[in-house]
Amino acid sequence: MDRDENSEDIQEPITSAPPEIRQIIERVLEAERAKLYQKSPRYINEDILNIIKEEVQ
Repeated sequence: MDRDENSEDIQEPITSAPPEIRQIIERVLEAERAKLYQKSPRYINEDILNIIKEEVQ
């Protein structure tokens, strides 16, 4: 299996997800990227929970 096929397999659940789920995934990834460069990232679980709550409402 080459790298392109593997990448497509990994991305498949995201690309085939309904728009609402894709929005949650994108927002969670943004939150994780924002915390990535912090020395000691904190509260990512709360951020993810808030994102899901906002999207469900």
